[in-house]
Amino acid sequence: MAAATDTTTQTVAAGMELAGDASASPDEAAAKAVTKRYDGLVMVRTKAIKGKGAWYWAHLEPILVNNTDTGLPKAVKLRCNLCDAIFSASNPSRTASEHLKRGTCPNFSNLSKPVSSPSPISTSLPNSAPPPPSHHNPRKRSSSSAAASGSAPASSYSVPPQGVLDPTRFCGGELTYAVPGVLTQQPHLMLSGGKDDLGALAMLEDSVKKLKSPKTSPGPTLGKTQVDCALDFLADWVYESCGSVSFSSLEHPKFRAFLNQVGLPAVSGREFTGSRLDAKFEEAKAESEARIRDAMFFQIASDGWKIKNAGGLGEDNLVNLTVNLPNGTSLYRRAVFVGGAVPSKYAEEVLWETITSICGNAVQQCVGIVADRFKVKALRNLESQNHWMVNLCCQFQGFTSLIKDFSRELRLFKAVTENCYKLASFVNNKSQVRSSFQKYQSQKYGYTGLLRVPSMQDYEMLNFGPVYVMVEDILSSRPALELVVLDESYTLVSMEDPMAREVAEMIGHERFWNELRAVHSLVKLIKDMAQEIEKERPLVGKCLPLWDGLRAEVKIWCSSNHIDEGPVEKVIEKRFKKNYHPAWAAAFILDPVYLIRDNSGKYLPPFNLLTPEQEKDVDKLITRLVSREEAHIALMELMKWRTEGLDPVYARAVQMKERDPVSGKMRIANPQSSRLVWETYLTEFKSLGKVAVRLIFLHATSCGFKSSGSLMRWVSPRVNMDKAQKLIFIAAHSKLERRDFSCDEDKDAELLALENGFD
Repeated sequence: MAAATDTTTQTVAAGMELAGDASASPDEAAAKAVTKRYDGLVMVRTKAIKGKGAWYWAHLEPILVNNTDTGLPKAVKLRCNLCDAIFSASNPSRTASEHLKRGTCPNFSNLSKPVSSPSPISTSLPNSAPPPPSHHNPRKRSSSSAAASGSAPASSYSVPPQGVLDPTRFCGGELTYAVPGVLTQQPHLMLSGGKDDLGALAMLEDSVKKLKSPKTSPGPTLGKTQVDCALDFLADWVYESCGSVSFSSLEHPKFRAFLNQVGLPAVSGREFTGSRLDAKFEEAKAESEARIRDAMFFQIASDGWKIKNAGGLGEDNLVNLTVNLPNGTSLYRRAVFVGGAVPSKYAEEVLWETITSICGNAVQQCVGIVADRFKVKALRNLESQNHWMVNLCCQFQGFTSLIKDFSRELRLFKAVTENCYKLASFVNNKSQVRSSFQKYQSQKYGYTGLLRVPSMQDYEMLNFGPVYVMVEDILSSRPALELVVLDESYTLVSMEDPMAREVAEMIGHERFWNELRAVHSLVKLIKDMAQEIEKERPLVGKCLPLWDGLRAEVKIWCSSNHIDEGPVEKVIEKRFKKNYHPAWAAAFILDPVYLIRDNSGKYLPPFNLLTPEQEKDVDKLITRLVSREEAHIALMELMKWRTEGLDPVYARAVQMKERDPVSGKMRIANPQSSRLVWETYLTEFKSLGKVAVRLIFLHATSCGFKSSGSLMRWVSPRVNMDKAQKLIFIAAHSKLERRDFSCDEDKDAELLALENGFD
């Protein structure tokens, strides 16, 4: 340090002597006085460090502050090496007493005895401004030359310049460092590791500082209650993330540094999979059990039976069983891990076992099941064996199955699939055409890539999911494809390849593009309706209006695309009959939401919107759901309901709507009113009321907890299945509690799409 500071003094003094004479300006005279004061303080500090002066000089360092305009010294300051605070140099002893002895400095801990050891070693980073050269350095520069070279003033240092990188010592690929103090008594030290030694030197400095000042600046201090509460919140987040946060990531060094920064102890993944997991599971399970006991009846929702990739480890291998309560609450029950095709009998046994595990012998509490379509036989068997049950197929699954129906039964879909497959395969596989296509892609869109083509298996099985992606790619690439067939290189290819001529004719024909748009728009229409169903999770009374709405939209589609309605309607009716259940019609009639005001002002059930077969289904279902003794009473009450309906004031109260603040759509203000009006106001309908309150709350979709791919990491031979069940239960219970039916992976994809400017 002495070498470095003496050099500064000598350099400034030399510069002043060279530049100054009898006619020196006032600024230069003042700078000379400041320099003299600086030299004196440096000399005093140098002696003190050697044990011949006051103790506080080990922590206080003189520095020069230069004038930004002239570059000449304008003041002398003292810097605290422990906390980098800056003080006036007029009275060092007073500064030491007030800053060090009185505890103002947060890093000064030795208050009782003088410190004779050297100050901590500091590294000088390559991009930091070098300090003034030493008195002992033969390569002296004047103050004017230092200013010309852009040297930073001493006050701009962020690190005390005690370890000095001397650029004048660079030769032969080696760097020379001046490191004063007890580590060396020589003015310069060759660090054999070169620049990489700077990191090690910084670590050594930190070690010295820790030894000298063990009581560093304390972080935030939390009480035991606060720590426990914070760790509980952390555990909730980890469990409820559905596998997105791995337990091993809790031991990541950066995460541990974060915990330390906010005053929390380090945690381990093992801690979160032990007693804490058991406690969280028991808490969630007890809450779920209490809510089920409080309800008079419930419905089982079962999702995941429809295997897409048999034997794979996707989400299709996890069957989620959920309990729907009359008040609109959904509670997670259990997970069943399956692989490959599931026998109908096995599904039936799992569903019945779930029911009995909830209500024991009082199985009439379970009034129905809704499941994605795996084997209708299992649902029908359970319904026929238990007359009070209503077992439904999922409407979301029914709508998405329509797309496969169209791809298999409509000639338009088959023609579009075949043409797109030819075009995409030819463009991707023909090198000259592919190069031309990617050239125009780059010009038009700023990126290049291949058209996404379905596998041969998907193509032959008419799996329209991958086909739809291919159709989207071709539609969006139309401008580039039209330029490709006009390119001179394509003309040369067409002379030899008949497929090239066929593809060029296809691209140039407007009929091809019209058919492509028609297929794409119909599939998008159904996909959008299915996504709305998945999001809204409609009740069973909404089923008939949903299918009527689909028919109306498809009718408009046929008209706008000049397509014969007959074959399309036939496909829809076939799928409708596969999914139809008499409960659709009965709930539609009994739910006050769908009452219609007639000319007399009465609000009556919409029997006129049912077919004769559906009217008969209503009678049959109601008589099945009540005892034999009550059957004729229930039918009489149904006739009264048909002719009298509901009081207009109550009907309007049930049908009252409000605007959803998120979607902006008008929605029923209180969905529970439909059931509550039967239980509290329509008390004269004793038998029919029992059917109504059990029927109209039933969900028409099995969509509930949506498992993610990351969650399936817990499902493997290496994982304890008991722990996996608990983890899934906690995650699902939390998401259903928040009514969050989305998947985190879908949210991330949507967020990234928005970040990239996609709609």
